[in-house]
Amino acid sequence: MSEEEEYKRVYTGSEVNVQHLKNLLEDEGIPTRVRNDFDSGLRAGFGGGLPGQVLLFAKSEDYEKALRITQETFPDSD
Repeated sequence: MSEEEEYKRVYTGSEVNVQHLKNLLEDEGIPTRVRNDFDSGLRAGFGGGLPGQVLLFAKSEDYEKALRITQETFPDSD
């Protein structure tokens, strides 16, 4: 299994919300990864992603727990 397959997306939103949720998940012992395609594109010198939309991923084996925490924290999220 590749490193990318070890993580599943649990939330997409503002950088502030992602950082808050990341802290909550890591407090529960769930490893996370953050991806900001827009910021990465700017650093590389080309456009990509949407401004203000940051993705948060959790380890696959913790996905259900991470999703539950996400839905409790942001009930109106996708």
